[in-house]
Amino acid sequence: MTTIQDSTATRSSKTKAGSKAGRRNARAAAKPADAIKLLKDDHRQVKAWFKEYETLEEDTKKQAMAEQICLALTVHTQIEEEVFYPAIREAIDDDDMLDEAEVEHAGAKQLIAEIRAMKAGERLFDAKVTVLGEYIAHHVEEEETEMFPEAREAKVDLKALGAQMAERKAELMARARPN
Repeated sequence: MTTIQDSTATRSSKTKAGSKAGRRNARAAAKPADAIKLLKDDHRQVKAWFKEYETLEEDTKKQAMAEQICLALTVHTQIEEEVFYPAIREAIDDDDMLDEAEVEHAGAKQLIAEIRAMKAGERLFDAKVTVLGEYIAHHVEEEETEMFPEAREAKVDLKALGAQMAERKAELMARARPN
């Protein structure tokens, strides 16, 4: 799996591959994914990173992967809370489900803050990353089996919502990257 540092090095050393990725990103921006696809893609990526984390042994690699996971989850929860959940709340009659999702986000944010305040190799670091992964797996399961089907049935404009979410995600990721 590629880390943020690896992809930066790859971009600078392979301009041809970088331009190919740039064209792919431009096409994706021109043709936005529906909101649910965007969120599911995020879910799959983070799940793969958690799985990769389990195989790592070096603290520097664990630290980098944990930071990558925490950043992705922070951005993901923010776009859900700012864009997706409000739109869904208006469209469906299930405040309890959305309230639970927000509470689950709060718990994840607390663990993320604790992980970010630590260094790999410290006591409980691995345990906190593992518990965060389990917590996120539970949350994803509920979103994908309960919330997303209700959103599709409610006839929410998922393409427009996806475009709005993709734009916000790009803004947040750009702010998070060092210059």
